[in-house]
Amino acid sequence: MTDTTDETDSRLIAGFWQVVAAHGWDGVTLRRLAAASDLPAAAIRARAPQGPGDLLRLHERLADEAVAAGTVPGQGGTPRDRVFDVVMRRIDAMQPHRAGILRLVDDLRLRPGLALCLLAQVPPSMARLLDAAEIESGGIYGAVRAQGLAGIWLATLRAWTRDDTADLGATMAALDRALDRAEQVARSLRLDPGDMAAS
Repeated sequence: MTDTTDETDSRLIAGFWQVVAAHGWDGVTLRRLAAASDLPAAAIRARAPQGPGDLLRLHERLADEAVAAGTVPGQGGTPRDRVFDVVMRRIDAMQPHRAGILRLVDDLRLRPGLALCLLAQVPPSMARLLDAAEIESGGIYGAVRAQGLAGIWLATLRAWTRDDTADLGATMAALDRALDRAEQVARSLRLDPGDMAAS
C-alpha cells in the first residue's frame, strides 16, 4: 500500500527527530534520514530541498495542524481556558519527539544563528494557535496577542524541557503562571479582555 502525503510527512518527521536525538543537529544526513524514516532519498529531498531547516518548518506545520484538527468549533469556555488547551495540545504533539527536541535545544547553545531562525518562526505559529483557540489573530490587536502568546509559549516550553513527569504537571503549572502574568500585563496596558490571549 502506498503512503499518503500525510503519512510520508509523519514518517519523515519521526525519523528526523530520531536522527537528531542520536547524532545531534550536525549529524543529520540524507542517509541517516532515509534509514530512520524508511523513505527513499528522493522523497526526502522533495520535502527538504534546502536541508534540515526545511524539516523543522515541516514539523512546525504538522504540529500546528494537529492542534487545529483537535479544535471543536464553538468550543466555548473562556479565552484563557481555550489558550491553555491549545498550548497543551501543542506540547502533546511534541511529546513523541521529546528526545530529539531536547538534543536540539542543547545544540542551539552553540548555534545562535539557528536559534534566531527558530525564534522567527514562533509568532506565525502563535497566530495559528490563536486561530485554533478561536481568538482573533488579525490586525494590530492580533499581532499583540500573538506576541503575548509567544512569551507564554516560550515560558511553557522552557518548563517542558525540564519536566520528566508523566502527567506534565510542572509544564501545566508554568503555563498557568505565564497566563497569570499575561493577564496582569493586559490590565496594566488597559488592553481589552483577551488581548494577551487570556480572559
